[in-house]
Amino acid sequence: MVPLTAAKANLQRLALVRLIVIGGQLAAILYAYASLHAALPYGALLAVVALQIALNAFTFWRLRRPWPVTDPEFFAQLLMDVLSLGALLYCSGGATNPFVSYYLVPLSIAATVLPRVYTASLALICVGCYSALLFFYQPLPALLPQGGHEHHAQGLNPHIFGMWCNFALSAALITYVVVRMANALRDQQAELNLRREQALHNEQLLAVATLAAGTAHALGTPLTTMTVLLGEMDTSDPAQRADIQLLKQQVASCRATLKNLVRTADTHQRQQFPPQPVDALLEQLLERWRVIRPDADYTLHIESPLPAPGLHADGTLQQAILNLLDNGADTHSGALQLHLDWDEDAITLRIRDRGPGIALDVAEQLGKPFVTSKGKGLGLGLFLSHATVERHGGEIRLFNHPQGGTEAVVRLPRASADD
Repeated sequence: MVPLTAAKANLQRLALVRLIVIGGQLAAILYAYASLHAALPYGALLAVVALQIALNAFTFWRLRRPWPVTDPEFFAQLLMDVLSLGALLYCSGGATNPFVSYYLVPLSIAATVLPRVYTASLALICVGCYSALLFFYQPLPALLPQGGHEHHAQGLNPHIFGMWCNFALSAALITYVVVRMANALRDQQAELNLRREQALHNEQLLAVATLAAGTAHALGTPLTTMTVLLGEMDTSDPAQRADIQLLKQQVASCRATLKNLVRTADTHQRQQFPPQPVDALLEQLLERWRVIRPDADYTLHIESPLPAPGLHADGTLQQAILNLLDNGADTHSGALQLHLDWDEDAITLRIRDRGPGIALDVAEQLGKPFVTSKGKGLGLGLFLSHATVERHGGEIRLFNHPQGGTEAVVRLPRASADD
């Protein structure tokens, strides 16, 4: 069985409360008929109860459907309860009926569950119904104060008017105090959920970082061995020589990456991040990427006419951009389109490929560890890129371009003039 959402659980509780109230209403009608022998419109009373039973049956039925429970629907459910109670009270003594204070129950539920505008609206409706029942109702002699029908004709009894004042004050307090308390609890829960997600995110980053450190240490020896063996290789075939030279470049790039990893860690410890012009930095990064991915191609468009701002880009940020470039190149859809722009506040880099785009079933999961839209890979590159860019105060957005392919938008804060 699929667990209920919070909204559906609240609606289910409301339906259960309504079920208990219906039982109490039927017992009260039976008591008035059998013990008080009151001359009430029993047909009308039972018709209102039947409508409530039908509403409850519909509510339990819709709870089994996949439809989400919205605030307007929940408000409509409470409004039906308020109007049904008004109809029952009209037929059984109006404001003199002791059950008139039940108006506070749906109002309290609204104050706990619904936004303030719905609670305030329901409070006004409840006070309006109570006020109308002071003057318009079918008297129930057993409930009338001393004076009976004559007093009903003459005006308000001070006791009944005091009950109305108490109800209006209670409704106002519930609308103000309970709504504020419920909002505070919701905000606190949202903050706790955010901190819990952040803690989980940090644990995932720590696990990946530990794995990366161990992997980097393990790769040092085989890379050294490959460097020695490639240096000893010699052949007269030009094609094989070109392949050996390419392998040497790839191994050298891997060794440089490992050294840069150690250098970046040391720089992080000493907090040395000198800003660099973003256009020159990106061109250097692209040259490095061409060595790693000789099969890939790109076109770079620098769009801003303003002087290039500085960017604090350590090795982790550069690797995050390389990961995005690799993702675009892995689509094998031709040259990537890169657009670099900046304004007074931020730097924006757009990376667009011509691939099939992001599948809808994985779109919401991208950026989480071990989730990938490619048939190969570990699903860590995009996760680390998101984490790195966010740590530098920026953001990454991925979406399917209207003209085809995927576009990654990286937005980073520019270095200030004091840096």
